[in-house]
This record gives sequence, structure tokens and C-alpha cells, in this order.
Amino acid sequence: MSKLHLFADGGYSFLEGGFPYSQGVIAAPGFAFRRVRFSQPVPMVQGFAWIRAHLTQAQRPLTALAACELRSPAAFSLQGFKDFNKGYVQVLSDWGLFRDNLNPVGRSNLAPQFNPPQEPGFYAFTYTVPEDSNLPRDWVIAGSGEWPEDQPFPEGIIARGDLSPSGIATKAHYVLDTMQARAQGLKADWSRLTAAQVYTVHDFAHLVAPEFAARGMLGPGLSWHVCRPPIQELAFEMDVRSVRHEIVAPI
Repeated sequence: MSKLHLFADGGYSFLEGGFPYSQGVIAAPGFAFRRVRFSQPVPMVQGFAWIRAHLTQAQRPLTALAACELRSPAAFSLQGFKDFNKGYVQVLSDWGLFRDNLNPVGRSNLAPQFNPPQEPGFYAFTYTVPEDSNLPRDWVIAGSGEWPEDQPFPEGIIARGDLSPSGIATKAHYVLDTMQARAQGLKADWSRLTAAQVYTVHDFAHLVAPEFAARGMLGPGLSWHVCRPPIQELAFEMDVRSVRHEIVAPI
């Protein structure tokens, strides 16, 4: 189980992940999360500028940024993904978020099958705001696909190359287990799930009853984004959250 770290300057704790992102975040007592979704993807430079201005207007520090949801034109090669992450993490470092080789900010990054953006950009972001400490704690699990990150790539991909209904089932089962394990690591209340986002271009209707319903995930409904995970050869990704405050920013 990954270590849970308090990020006091942000008002949340995070489950330790790798260089590009944490595995998930949970609001600290006295704080809640607010999620802002853009009406259309915003390119990275403009997106970071928009987020900076929004946090300033909301009288929140840059370190309040807790999670980012990105969209890219197409899935990256593994090296391309690593190269992209360097520029992204540099901004987090400049903002005082990336410290001691630890990244507190959760993230997902998907490639839409239809009408993809011309360049990588922001789809949504989440940050902390002060709130009554007696309310349930908000949380966000970062996006994860069917590749255990302690395994070699691409050999370690679960059911690699198997896009049959059985193969998709095996991939989805692993990803769902990962979502729940991360929630457990955050000490998050799974029963308070408010959103579950599925990212795949493959049919997964045969899994609704045995996987999603069986795990108590249909209360808020499933959001199917017809997208590919960010790295070539991956086929199924998810993220989940429990966030009470969500708005859409017109762009």
C-alpha cells in the first residue's frame, strides 16, 4: 500500500504515486474540494494561466490545486508520455506543489476518439476550499489503466492485446480493483461516490452488472468517455471521486 502524506499547504492529503501524479487525494478536515470543468478543452499554457487566475480570485493559494483532468490529441508512446510529463511537472514545481520528489496532484489524461483537441490541454481541475470540518471528506482517485506501474512496459499490461469481451473484462476488473485499493489507501468512504468515469473505446456493457453494480457504483451513474488512455496499447482507464461542489466554466 502506498504511503498517505499530508500536504498541509494545500489542505489535503495524497496517496504517494510516481513522478507525474499522485494516486489520489482526500480533503483535510476543514476543507472540501471544488471541481471546475471547462466547457471545452483549454491548451496547457492557457489552462495553467486560467487556473492561476481562478485560484487568485477565489483567494486560494496555488498549492490548493489537488487534481487535473487532461485531454490529448492521441495516445502517447511511453517516451512521449514521459517527455510531456516533464513540462507539466515543472509548472507544479514552480507553483510549490512538487517537492522532495513527491507530486501531490492527482491526474487523468485521455485521448478522445472523436473531436480530439489539436494539442494537450485541460478538461477539468479540482482544488480545496475551506468548509465545515464536520462534513464528510471529499476525495478524488487519479486515473489508472490496466498497467501495474511496478511492472515492465508493455509486457506488464494486463491482458495485453486482448480486446475481446473477456480481455476487456480482465482489464476492467484490474482497474476497478485499483480504484478501490486507492480509496482504501486514502481512507475514503466508497459509499459516498459521486462520479465514476470510464475511458475506453471498447464496449463494456457486459460488465455493468458483475463489476460496477456489484461494487455499488451505479448510484451516481457511469460516465462513459469515448477516449483512449494516454499511453499506446492501454485500452481501459477509470477515475472516481466524491466531490460535492462542481461547476462548468464557459470558454
